[in-house]
Amino acid sequence: MMKYVQHAAAARARFASLVSMALLVMSPLQLFAAPALTDPLEAKCWAKYARERTVSDRSDGTRSVGFANIRDGMRVYSPFRAEFAIRGVGVVPAGQKREGTGHHHILIDTKLPVDVSASMPFTDKYQHYGKGQTNATLTLAPGKHTLRLLFADFEHKPYYVFSREMRIEVVAPRSSLAASGAPRVDAARFDESCKAWYENIITAPGPVGSPAYFQNVRDEDRVQSPFVLRFGAEGLGVCAANVEVEKTGHFVLEVLKRDALQRRIALADGQTQYESEAEPGTYNYRLQIVDGKGKAFGPASRISLTVAERY
Repeated sequence: MMKYVQHAAAARARFASLVSMALLVMSPLQLFAAPALTDPLEAKCWAKYARERTVSDRSDGTRSVGFANIRDGMRVYSPFRAEFAIRGVGVVPAGQKREGTGHHHILIDTKLPVDVSASMPFTDKYQHYGKGQTNATLTLAPGKHTLRLLFADFEHKPYYVFSREMRIEVVAPRSSLAASGAPRVDAARFDESCKAWYENIITAPGPVGSPAYFQNVRDEDRVQSPFVLRFGAEGLGVCAANVEVEKTGHFVLEVLKRDALQRRIALADGQTQYESEAEPGTYNYRLQIVDGKGKAFGPASRISLTVAERY
């Protein structure tokens, strides 16, 4: 009997060890992807804006830049997070001369520079992200403001690539939510409360968990083809594969269906989005940021998406 108890105890210990190891292996899936929403009202609200976040514009091959999470007329709490999106060009840190690449700038409460041949000034109104950043956390006083994203070359000279001006209102300091509570989705006034909840959740600062993350989708989202996936880097900059800059890398996306690898896309020119056409079905996506030698900065960010019928 004693031997049986000892064997059983040993078996349970081995099982617990295996479970712990499995959880460690599985943790990138659970820790490094924005999880699916479990609250039905929040899930309904998130899905309401799915097309806005993921619709693909392949009407032409022009370059474009914009905010992945900020819309005109948005109400936010400060500080808030701004996610950058760029199409048709790649991101490379300032000082690295490479055709068709550049880095982001945010213009705050100011107009576009008149002289596009001159480098932009370094002031509070011209925020430079010359390390290849894909996001920023902004702290602005309560009231109305304007934001514009502008892409510039290695010398901070503007390309003719900029977003339209976004008018936002900072409602209050984010610290005030500790007393009042964050916006919630209310079934009785769904549209109004959904808007407030959504604008807060997509601009709330905070750790994303992984060096590479999906800016515009979360686990178990439903999208329609064609769609765009946008990527961000946390604590790192983006850079083309053959340009060596410390603490930078390029994105690598893997597409799987039924655990079988369908495609592996290396965005080696510093691109930060991928436009996809896919047949209806469920797909798994793995995203990493890797250095010029292909070494990953940390675990992959993983999500599952259901692709519905085409638009």
